[in-house]
Amino acid sequence: MPPSRALTTLRAAARGCRGCPLFLPATQTVFGEGPRDARLILIGEQPGDVEDREGAVFVGPAGRVLDEALEKAGLARGEVYLTNAVKHFKFEERGKRRLHKKPGAKEIEACRPWLGAELEAVRPAVVVCLGATAANSIDRFQDLRDAEVVRTIHPSAALRAPEREARHALRARLARDLRKAKRLAERAH
Repeated sequence: MPPSRALTTLRAAARGCRGCPLFLPATQTVFGEGPRDARLILIGEQPGDVEDREGAVFVGPAGRVLDEALEKAGLARGEVYLTNAVKHFKFEERGKRRLHKKPGAKEIEACRPWLGAELEAVRPAVVVCLGATAANSIDRFQDLRDAEVVRTIHPSAALRAPEREARHALRARLARDLRKAKRLAERAH
């Protein structure tokens, strides 16, 4: 972990992370991205298959759901900082497909210093936890510098819901929670 909290320095250092075995099968480290002065930081679980291949956060199917929810909440993707609790894609291979596998406690703990460094660098007014893994990873931080914490669903939940009505309701909930986060950030400004 470099002493600097400059995001470019952190991102470069994270490329060489060997803190847990996830770096072995993954294509690359997928570090967070967004402005250093973002008022909101959105934390997901881990990169998916598309993110792992492209090296960018929330660019796959869940990212499209997130982009839609951000737009409905009146937020531009470029004004928030996006990251994940775990920086490498954990998966199992099934034929030619790489299927998401939930990261374990040791993998989340290994990435904790990276997430902590991002929180220190950005110092957001509001932290949005997208799903249980993100919420659990944030619960381990004692000092969030008085940031408000909003817990919501991970965008992928809206993709996995079996019925159309449920998918629509989950997308609406995500947008509603992001609107709440935006209001909290505006009040903190």
